[in-house]
Amino acid sequence: MFDRNEQQSQKKPKNLSSKYTSNLVFARLVLCRCLQLLIIFLLFQSFILSYFSSNPPKHAVPIRESVEEATEPPPPPPTPPEPRCDAGRFYVYELPEVFNREILVNCGDLDPWHSRCNAVSNGGLGPRATGPGRRTDGHGSVVPENLSSAWYWTDMFAGEIIYHERMLRHECRTASPEYAAAFYIPFYAGLAVAKYLFTNYTAKDRDRQCQMLLRWVAAQPYWARSNGSDHFIMLGRMTWDFRRWKDGDWGSSFVNMPLMKNILRLSVEKDPWDQLEISVPYPTGFHPKSKSELNQWLGFVQAHKRHNLFTFVGAKRPLEGDFRTILWNHCHNESGSCRVVDCSGTRCYDGTWEILESFLDSDFCLQPRGDAHTRKSTFDCMLAGSIPVFFWRRSIKYQYEWFLGDEPDDFSVFIDRRAVRNGTSVRKVLEGYSRDKIKKMRERIIDSIPKFVYRNTSSDEFGDYRDAFDITIDGVLRMFKEQKGSMNATIGVIKS
Repeated sequence: MFDRNEQQSQKKPKNLSSKYTSNLVFARLVLCRCLQLLIIFLLFQSFILSYFSSNPPKHAVPIRESVEEATEPPPPPPTPPEPRCDAGRFYVYELPEVFNREILVNCGDLDPWHSRCNAVSNGGLGPRATGPGRRTDGHGSVVPENLSSAWYWTDMFAGEIIYHERMLRHECRTASPEYAAAFYIPFYAGLAVAKYLFTNYTAKDRDRQCQMLLRWVAAQPYWARSNGSDHFIMLGRMTWDFRRWKDGDWGSSFVNMPLMKNILRLSVEKDPWDQLEISVPYPTGFHPKSKSELNQWLGFVQAHKRHNLFTFVGAKRPLEGDFRTILWNHCHNESGSCRVVDCSGTRCYDGTWEILESFLDSDFCLQPRGDAHTRKSTFDCMLAGSIPVFFWRRSIKYQYEWFLGDEPDDFSVFIDRRAVRNGTSVRKVLEGYSRDKIKKMRERIIDSIPKFVYRNTSSDEFGDYRDAFDITIDGVLRMFKEQKGSMNATIGVIKS
């Protein structure tokens, strides 16, 4: 029925089908064997995991624990230093020299009785003290010999010069006023005004340079941006020397001038009721050049032996009922407990080692008010580790909080002057303090010394130590930053 070609074509598919069938059978056998092997592997793996989960190796966990116990955790990363100038930078006005440098050049005319050239020398530190000072009893020196170079006869009203010199070298100073958060006015107001305080000059004489200064500052472009509310100034004298209301009264009317109403003021004695005034420490004679010098002084003060219960440094005044005279007489009559340093005349005017020696040798030092409620002597006293005794609360209350804190009872004694006038014995009051209480008060004072001294900036060996000047400037910049934040918040509320 079929030809040859057809027969061959039918025969070939039959051969291929047979081969395909055999291959398929082989593949199924291989697949079954693979499935068997996979099942065996899975059963074996399941068995192994079950075994080790119920019977963990004895060495596995202890090794990990022993490593954790033997190796201390890594130390935390060091705390980054608090960024300097994070509250902003300040600009120092370059005033016409008549407001500062010329005043120093004409230092011989600043006082009608004495030349002030020594007082304003060395950037306000004054002349260097010679040697370590000999004790009055002839036994040794007043201060350690290797610290004598840190001592100067610094004038109590030299703060304006000290602050100006430090401001010019401060790390937060900017030469670009457009980037400044605050503006410093380096006017030597105290020196300028003092020249006219003690003789028959008129009120206009006492105000002339102050008025000239304010006219100059108000004409500057950056004054208008805040009407002076981001400006500040250092007044080297007590604020009361600048608060004259009537022409016949004492002092200048500088603080009461209209253009001063927004300017922040630093002063060695502030008006406690004026929110724009900050009291800063009177400069003492100790200006350490390094942190090690400061620490050595603190140790020296801490270990110093004291032989007197209290001391009085001052002079009688020819005034009826003068309280200083009462204290002078009381101390003189209690010579077994009290030491007197008589500063009558000009004996203490340029400094004397006997003052420091007296403070170092006494547990307490009497601090009556003088021409004002506060005194430079208070800081000289505390620098020696002696505990100040006040007779007017305003001599320390609401003053120097940035440097001494706001709890004067922690480091000082108050005896009401009226009680003393009525016969209260200062000696008996002070004898009522236990040695433990005296020790705690002294430790509190020594802790405060680094905060109220002004260091010598001829050296950079201080690290992160912040002295009285640094604390002041940090505080001022912080105040301006907070003030700006409050103003921005108020503007935001109004806009919303």
